[in-house]
Amino acid sequence: MSEDKFIFSAKAKRNLLITAIAGVLLIVVGILLLQSGGHGHEGGSEESSHAFHWINRLYTNLWLNNVYFVGLAVAGVFFVAFNNASQSGWSAYIKRLPEAFGNWIPYAGILMLGLFFITNKTAGHFHIFHWLDHTLYPQFLENGSPNPNYDNIIAGKEGYLNEIFFLIRMVVYLLLWWLMWKLMRTNSLKEDIEGGSHYWLKMRNISALFLVIYAVTSSTSAWDWVLSIDTHWFSTMFGWYNFASEFVGALAMITLMLMYLHDYGYFPQLNSSHLHDLGKYIFAFSIFWAYIWFSQFMLIFYANIPEETVYFVERLKSPNYAWIFYLNIFINFGFPFLFLMTRDAKRRKIFLKMVCVVLIIGHWFDFYLMVTPGVIGENGGVGFMEIGVFLLFFAGFLTVLLKGLTKAPLVARNHPMLQESLHHHI
Repeated sequence: MSEDKFIFSAKAKRNLLITAIAGVLLIVVGILLLQSGGHGHEGGSEESSHAFHWINRLYTNLWLNNVYFVGLAVAGVFFVAFNNASQSGWSAYIKRLPEAFGNWIPYAGILMLGLFFITNKTAGHFHIFHWLDHTLYPQFLENGSPNPNYDNIIAGKEGYLNEIFFLIRMVVYLLLWWLMWKLMRTNSLKEDIEGGSHYWLKMRNISALFLVIYAVTSSTSAWDWVLSIDTHWFSTMFGWYNFASEFVGALAMITLMLMYLHDYGYFPQLNSSHLHDLGKYIFAFSIFWAYIWFSQFMLIFYANIPEETVYFVERLKSPNYAWIFYLNIFINFGFPFLFLMTRDAKRRKIFLKMVCVVLIIGHWFDFYLMVTPGVIGENGGVGFMEIGVFLLFFAGFLTVLLKGLTKAPLVARNHPMLQESLHHHI
């Protein structure tokens, strides 16, 4: 059992390749439909006279999916870290699965840097981030006359929202996440070879440090990569909200992949108690997500401050987004709450699989609502392009994850709490 290694079969590779090809074909179909539809009108969120183009929607989808999947990857590492730091025994048997999520971080980093430069350097006047428009900052033109494009709110944030500092922060976040994951992963693999408690204690200390780093960077990266899209909007709860969405998505992905692997003969000693604990996490953090969602909405609704309410108004008043807004509440809170309320539901694969699939898609919709309206306004929608880009990223993420699983035994055989995990019963 402890020597069991995952074999990335030809069939699995072929299925992921088919998924990626299907994604590309759907993107092409989406582009052709947008072109034939004559979308030459102005983008609702662009404060300029430049015509909307389908490539703006493609860039928006690429950014959205990259932010979503890097969030899942880092939240998977977070799952390993808080279990290490809290000396949690039940998860020792399954830890290699969420541990493998970190393999996606360097790929996401390359994609994120590339997308930032491509979308903001080669897309003409289109910017994912409105604050990158340099004409917004000077109060007066060179001839001394008032600048008609001057934006006092954005200009007031120039010390933080400027291109150089933004890129520095982006690189720092990704490097810190990757380095901390690499340290945890290296010590985990050394523990397999040498045994003892030395590496386990090291992983505890590294994990505790990662938790401190993640506590800060999960919020600041959300401010940078998502919140700054709506530069005029203010929310003091956004970092928590973004974290809650990422973590529920990651829990759903961990649980779904674990059940998938168990169906194919891996993790043979996985039992209903392991699934029960994962189900409890999903249930609890779905409620936590709903609590943060409601708290953010309620405070903004009650205060009725224009620079805060505009975020919800543009989503609730738009036929492109209003249905997603209400669907988001149901699929990310109502559905898992009702399905996982009982003890038995958390221990049965059929219920967990349904909930996990819904939550992975549901929290993609959550990120869609956070990103798309602020970038392309009324030109957004959920169509072939959106499905295609999601499938492409999903296939890439799973390919990297499964390749990572092949590089080490699926079970940390010398983990000091392995026996406790193997006999876990609640």
